[in-house]
Amino acid sequence: MLIIEGLTRRYGDRVAVDDVCLEVPRGSFVGVIGRSGAGKSTLLRMVNRLADPTAGRILWEGKNVTALRGRELRDWRARCAMVFQQFNLSGRLDVLTNVLVGRLNKVPAHRSLLHLWSNEDRAIGLSALERFDIAELAGRRAEHLSGGQQQRVAIARALVQEPDIILADEPIASLDPRNTRIVMDALARINRDFGITVLCNLHSLDIARAYCDRLVGLSDGRLVFDGPPDALDEAAARELYGLEADEVADAAPAPPVTLPFALPV
Repeated sequence: MLIIEGLTRRYGDRVAVDDVCLEVPRGSFVGVIGRSGAGKSTLLRMVNRLADPTAGRILWEGKNVTALRGRELRDWRARCAMVFQQFNLSGRLDVLTNVLVGRLNKVPAHRSLLHLWSNEDRAIGLSALERFDIAELAGRRAEHLSGGQQQRVAIARALVQEPDIILADEPIASLDPRNTRIVMDALARINRDFGITVLCNLHSLDIARAYCDRLVGLSDGRLVFDGPPDALDEAAARELYGLEADEVADAAPAPPVTLPFALPV
């Protein structure tokens, strides 16, 4: 279980996250919602320890994540994978190499620096790409892919880390409706079939309702909503988004896009 106790992050006089407390059981798919600047990205970055809390603690299975340093911190970041809005791929590298970056914590440093990947690592990377129906792109440079393809590569990279948690920070913000569904379907299948906990920052309420089994709402860094999607009524949405509430309630999501997703034994 992921436990967040009194988590706070200040930047000078500004409070980005304010005394947030959460318990997230293993295998959950949690949508973190709220307007831009509400503290969603800062919250996820603190869980991954890309940003350090000003106060509070993060616990995973009873271990204090906020106290980790050195090798233990690197191990945590491997177990707590990040998927970013802007993909964070190396455009000049081929797709397979970008995916294999997710294996860095599992191979000796000299091999990873020289891209001396083992046959086993390559097989794992190709298998991840095949799950998202993009194995044929393995040799193509990442900069030549569409946004939806790049995000699927980023999710494949997260998956080969063999994580306990995936933190997805606005993973569909720059995607068209079809690629939005493909990416969200990919995250939902990872959650369902692997039992990996997913925390996903989302702007669209309808997407959040369609894919998440629990919603956590932030406003000015404070936790103002925590419950099932059905409990997010119009009044709660307006507390979170104010005048933007109607804008973030999109049309009903299109049917899921089916992709091959064979899982290896």
